Amino acid sequence: MGWMADETGLGKNAANYVPLTPLSHLRRAACLFHDREAVVDRARRLTYGEMYARVSRLASALAARGIRPGEVVATLLPNVLAHVEASWGVPACGAVLNTINTRLDVDTVAYIFAHGGARAVLVDTSLLPLAEAAIEAMEGAGPEIIEVADPEAGFPATGRYPEYEELLETGDPQYHWVLPEDEWESLALNYTSGTTGRPKGVVYHHRGAYLTPMGTLVSWQMPLFARYLIIVPLFHCNNWNHVWMMPIVGGAMVCCRDITARAIYDAIADEKVTHLAGAPIVLNMLIHARDDEKRDFDHVVSVFTAGAPPPAATLKAIEPLGFSVIQVYGLTETYGHVTECIWQGDKWDDLPEEERYAIKARTGVAQPMMEDITVMDPETMTQIPMNGEATGEIMIRGNSVMKGYLKNPEATAEAFRGGYFHSGDIALQHPDGYIKITDRSKDIIISGGENVSSVEVEGVLMHHPAVLLCAVVAKPDEKWGEVPCAFVELKEGESASEAELIAFARERLAGFKTPKKVVFQELPKTSTGKIQKFALREIARKL
Repeated sequence: MGWMADETGLGKNAANYVPLTPLSHLRRAACLFHDREAVVDRARRLTYGEMYARVSRLASALAARGIRPGEVVATLLPNVLAHVEASWGVPACGAVLNTINTRLDVDTVAYIFAHGGARAVLVDTSLLPLAEAAIEAMEGAGPEIIEVADPEAGFPATGRYPEYEELLETGDPQYHWVLPEDEWESLALNYTSGTTGRPKGVVYHHRGAYLTPMGTLVSWQMPLFARYLIIVPLFHCNNWNHVWMMPIVGGAMVCCRDITARAIYDAIADEKVTHLAGAPIVLNMLIHARDDEKRDFDHVVSVFTAGAPPPAATLKAIEPLGFSVIQVYGLTETYGHVTECIWQGDKWDDLPEEERYAIKARTGVAQPMMEDITVMDPETMTQIPMNGEATGEIMIRGNSVMKGYLKNPEATAEAFRGGYFHSGDIALQHPDGYIKITDRSKDIIISGGENVSSVEVEGVLMHHPAVLLCAVVAKPDEKWGEVPCAFVELKEGESASEAELIAFARERLAGFKTPKKVVFQELPKTSTGKIQKFALREIARKL
């Protein structure tokens, strides 16, 4: 198939075939953009030439400590310079990068250390107690700790472990990088949230991490020399692969250790940030920032938002502040986002405001690096009707899909059943092919035999002027089996009663979709801004 009758001498060779790897992006940038600013971390500024030399030192130093290709090096770090450098330096010595969520508990970190087999771990000084306790909890030997001190943030080195900057001093800035011989070689190991059991280890290959940035550049229409603020944690899908993308356009990466409204507005005003990404919780943070936290700026900031479906009310509120928002969607298993809500201005610019923002809240269509993303019946693996009403499961096929789950062939086979990755997300599909998530399969509320989309109910409540954030989960009910229960955070200085919010929802929803209980409290969130519904379901069960 596709081969000519005589292809003598037309085989692959070093001149015409090079395995794809994101490492190529930085190697090119170090040459082409040698003197351009690459990364900013508060007072520190590095050019691409300087960052390449430091990355090479890190790779060299890790290799000198006995780290071999294919072995795992972990991180417990915030979004700081060392984490950016580790994104390149660990794979540059042939090792596999395992970025670990810094908000996990000791037992889970210990499990990840053991399951992934980390040989070494780069640890922020503030997180040493977590790393030490996790290693102590392991049955076997744990990873070697390399301390990453941050005196500027109030965390000087303890002196108990090799320190990162001292380690770099031992490395070779001319170190010859270990590039993959096969683009299917493992690049990174990321663990799922594990809310229903032990987290699964998602393995990325070099090919996917090369093509994902390429597709993102097209989707985001990223210009040369853009300035990108690192808000998405570098431990979350490797910053959605954005840190591997910026060298392609010679852009600057601006680190953000503490994700606050003030820090974001300062970066936009002072560092002239042009692009950022984050969950809807970040958008709400910017919308509801105090006046003393906000800064004036004279350019539009382009934003990718994902992690949870953003309510239309949030999109409507953020754009007048100087932000242009595009919804994207993906999972840990897909290197981050793989769909985007492409805006077709010639069709939609003149629509009424409410319709425009409803379209902007769609999950969207496949990004360029993907082969097919659609909505299917998960049992028959057939396409659902594209009528904006029928629902099924989002199915994903393409180069930005994981190799599989580490040491879990059964779960891998189930996830890839039928030749697609099963997302677990329930969605409808419009006649134009645009997908709209209605819920996670585990978040659907079944009330009296009727399916209730928690996302739909949340979208209605978010339009109430006093509501800052909300989450809707199932509450057990003797008569109906389950009923919707809303957990609500109110805006500072605002008030609303349970009866008021229930009446507000009832005016806009069918009776069976209306919350039967409203609880006012701060919502539990992950470090990436996702609301932890599993925790709220536990509370609802006891109400």
